[in-house]
Amino acid sequence: MAQSAPDTRVRRIHEVIRPWVERDPLAPALEDRRGRLTYGGLASAVEQSAAQLRTLGVRGGDRVLLVAENCVAVGVLVLAASAIDAWAAVVNARLSPREIDNFISHSGARRVLYLTEVSAEARAHAERAGAEDLPWPALAPAGAGTIGVGALHADAVAEPVHDDPREQVAALIYTSGTSGDPKGVMLTHANLLHVAELSRRLRRLGPDDRFYGVLPMAHIVGLSSQLLGALSSGASIVFEERYQPDRLVQALRDAGVTILLGVPAIYAKLVDWCRRHEVSLAGTRLRFAGTAGAPLTPELKANAEALLGQPLHNGYGLTEMAPTVAQTLFDTPRTDCAVGQPIPGVEVRIVDFGGEPVPRGQVGELWVRGAGLMRGYYRAPALTCAVIDQDGWFNTGDLARQGDDDALFVVGRTKELIIRSGFNVYPVEVEQAINCHPAVVQSAVVGRDVQDNEEVVAFVELAPNASLDAETLAAFLRERLSPYKLPSEIRFLAQLPAAPTGKIRKHELRALADAARPAPLSS
Repeated sequence: MAQSAPDTRVRRIHEVIRPWVERDPLAPALEDRRGRLTYGGLASAVEQSAAQLRTLGVRGGDRVLLVAENCVAVGVLVLAASAIDAWAAVVNARLSPREIDNFISHSGARRVLYLTEVSAEARAHAERAGAEDLPWPALAPAGAGTIGVGALHADAVAEPVHDDPREQVAALIYTSGTSGDPKGVMLTHANLLHVAELSRRLRRLGPDDRFYGVLPMAHIVGLSSQLLGALSSGASIVFEERYQPDRLVQALRDAGVTILLGVPAIYAKLVDWCRRHEVSLAGTRLRFAGTAGAPLTPELKANAEALLGQPLHNGYGLTEMAPTVAQTLFDTPRTDCAVGQPIPGVEVRIVDFGGEPVPRGQVGELWVRGAGLMRGYYRAPALTCAVIDQDGWFNTGDLARQGDDDALFVVGRTKELIIRSGFNVYPVEVEQAINCHPAVVQSAVVGRDVQDNEEVVAFVELAPNASLDAETLAAFLRERLSPYKLPSEIRFLAQLPAAPTGKIRKHELRALADAARPAPLSS
């Protein structure tokens, strides 16, 4: 695969398409089940949409909230906002009215656009808000010729516009809220362009590549590594609104997908579906499969690699780092579940809770800094200062250790550390043991306070039609875990609560754990 060349003139994210428009305007760019755009068509749609945003009163420094699901139109509108120096804030239409309203209020959005032809949920939000259906001719080829446009927020205050891409905010990303209340992360053009360029280089992307765009653009990987990583390389994307294993299989077999980025749950459900339907994925064009966002287990890694015929590359990042911190190397895939070495331009340090470095190989709190680091949390300067020190180091809140080859192993969140009878229990260790059982698709482990102690509570999602009870799973775990790591309770759920990215909402599980305290499992 021949690598594409970077364009050093790019200062705004919408400019990443420029060299590919000049080189081959008829090359495919964005596609979904409603329509598609070539690079030339994309450039035209961005230009026209930028003009329409201006007509609707959107100015540089204004926030534009896009209520939608993955589609060509969202990609166009994100780039159109960039073209007028507005901030794009994509939010998933499947969120609750309360969540959507909170984002609108917090962002101070000048306009809210609802992709009503793409999503029934977006239509419901638009009707609730009294949005007006307006023609949007630029998006007609993408199947979104009409958009619900919310009322102009006349009192919205535009933020200052900066020529420097390191200062000008491109996107306001609301974190998934899997650990609590969401925060608005300000990411600059330089942040996003840095990660897009690294995605291009580290994965050797080029115009022959085709992404499967299932990660929501409302979240950082879907926006930076997926959308901008592809467009900066002259590659194309086939968008999927909602993950379904059978549709992924179809895309791998028939749509020429070469790049697949996902979370472990995507691969777990793909493996399970292919097993149940006796489907092989041999002979597809796939050449890179990557995962991040949740712990990867050896069992899932091995099963996914056997199915895909490709290494499953692991990575680690955070919205605040736009997002990539570490990535396994393309040429040297790993047999373990490390998240890889820090990428170029990122520094890491692992310290104890007093801020002192821990010896190599020991677990500590992970701090990072680099070109991807956010400008800060919007309208929350105190919160920003609480996580970024005066030297630019960001406290990830994650616990990690670093191997002799500099590879990072993330073992859990600082807040998720369970201290049981004086011993540290890292949830990922327990989850990996649970996920090794063939009946399990995925699991999540949380702590629960008991008198003068904490106990381990496990939530488990089984494969369809699988049969497994708590005592049988407990016996399975006793062969793999130290006694103090064994769950006091194992609870089976039809489906673990998850954000649209597939990331498990552990704060919801902690609430469930606290709500019921059954008799403990026999040890």
